[in-house]
Amino acid sequence: MGLEAGRARLVACLSHEISDKRVLAAMSHVPRELFVPPDSYYSAYEDRPLSIGFGQTISQPFIVALMTQALELKGNEKVLEMGTGSGYQTAILAELAKWVVSVERVSQLVESARQVLDKLGYTNIEIHLIEKTLGWSDGAPYDAIMVTAGAPSIPDALLEQLKLGGILVIPVGSRWEQELLKVTKRKRQNRIENLGGCRFVPLIGEGAWEE
Repeated sequence: MGLEAGRARLVACLSHEISDKRVLAAMSHVPRELFVPPDSYYSAYEDRPLSIGFGQTISQPFIVALMTQALELKGNEKVLEMGTGSGYQTAILAELAKWVVSVERVSQLVESARQVLDKLGYTNIEIHLIEKTLGWSDGAPYDAIMVTAGAPSIPDALLEQLKLGGILVIPVGSRWEQELLKVTKRKRQNRIENLGGCRFVPLIGEGAWEE
């Protein structure tokens, strides 16, 4: 099966569980094969995570679609992504939001993601190399925040960077297994929905896990 056919088949499978047509259209448009290592090129449209080196992964397409759908993007938002990784999720967000601020701890991933995203012509993305601080407060407040690594709890630092009424999607649990939470910021008590179990690499930084 060719890559185009594989992508179409994957999106058709995702459509059974993902209802947001804009998310499915973005998944149809972004070439996942450009974001994976050469030895995984022909596995790009299998619905599973793939290693991208440096102890990091490119998430399973279903999880990418589920997390993106949970942000309820309409097209005029500024979004923060914690964990650029390969840049694939960044590209999906850039298809759906006005502006994407993405942060990453691994300098090699920052450079490789920038190269691929520039090659694809995205002009609404900024990527920053960070160390221990969570988020990117210079760009706050954000309409939506996506965290692509597992945290021990919902970090206050990220909630502070989220607009009132904004949505934070984050895996919360142990270093090895988490629950995917959708947090809607409210004045009194935040609304928290559990979207199901997941497995992400640990979120490293202040208010999350230590190395």
